[in-house]
Amino acid sequence: MMVIRPIQKNELETLYTLAEKTGVGFTSLTPDRAILQNKIDQSVASFKKEVNQPRDESYLFVLEDTTTGQIVGTSGLLGTVGLDEPFYSYHLGNIVHSSRELGVHNIMPTLILNNDYTGFSELCSLFLEENYRHSKNGQLLSKARFLFLAQFPQRFTDKIFAEMRGVCDEKGRSPLWESLGRHFFSLDFAKADELTSLGSKQFIAELMPNNPVYTALLSQEARDVLGQVHHNTAPARRLLEQEGFRYENYVDIFDGGPTIEARVADIRSVRESKLFTVTISDQESAEEQAQNEAKNDFYLVANTQLTHFRCVLVQRKKRPKKTLRLTEAEAANLNVTQAESVRVVALSPKTRR
Repeated sequence: MMVIRPIQKNELETLYTLAEKTGVGFTSLTPDRAILQNKIDQSVASFKKEVNQPRDESYLFVLEDTTTGQIVGTSGLLGTVGLDEPFYSYHLGNIVHSSRELGVHNIMPTLILNNDYTGFSELCSLFLEENYRHSKNGQLLSKARFLFLAQFPQRFTDKIFAEMRGVCDEKGRSPLWESLGRHFFSLDFAKADELTSLGSKQFIAELMPNNPVYTALLSQEARDVLGQVHHNTAPARRLLEQEGFRYENYVDIFDGGPTIEARVADIRSVRESKLFTVTISDQESAEEQAQNEAKNDFYLVANTQLTHFRCVLVQRKKRPKKTLRLTEAEAANLNVTQAESVRVVALSPKTRR
């Protein structure tokens, strides 16, 4: 069974192995042991911390294959961004140039540097090992965070966003960076990306132009990638858009990847999730046995614990009503006992009710 849980303090080497597979442009999971250990330490402390108002908490989840004990994916949540160090993005807007005398009225698309996401929560660090990109593992890894949001809303802001990885080639070349960033930084995209992942963001404010950038002055290749995701990130974007996230013309300043956002209360898995009482039994009822071969509806099920948060995917023919029957194995992986509460939501908005 696949289980989502918080990362543990002694899992640095496993996390490092995953980080080595992410590639250029994945700044939230950099293959640097010191950075990753700090990320683990922050997460462990955040799960233990009492929070009434979100600040700099960082929650890192891992996907574990319980049959092998192997960690095969990560996903994360940040309480807020930009309070201790600046958080930059570009907003795609328009400036109108008009001359009545010449009869000219031009709408010019621009990129404007901003800190508009300062103080908001962020989804981050979503990565799944290639051999496990099947059997709805990606959906479990991404959407389990929404049950955590639903259970612990005081730890996050009313709006949440996700920066999606932008377009770059197999050599780490970013069209937007080559057309814009390189002129101001005199660095390769990979080096600038590395500096950002190390927390060195002051250079952005020092070197990036504060005036609007006219996109007409960029190469066509650079204009084409604005708001577009890396091909490996396209499935993650679709999952979030299924949940109600929307692109509002904000892009990453380095690779032009889109930032998508939603109000937490409007996220489908948050809005539709409900608490159910657990019954534990490996014995199916006569009705369940009759339906056994047609179990084609998937549900996310999470416990209501903080430091020992767990989330799994179960398959049921009928939507549960007041109670949810779990097998011994499912209950053990969720770390729940008889009559405890679990939070449940259909995996997909198209699941039959």
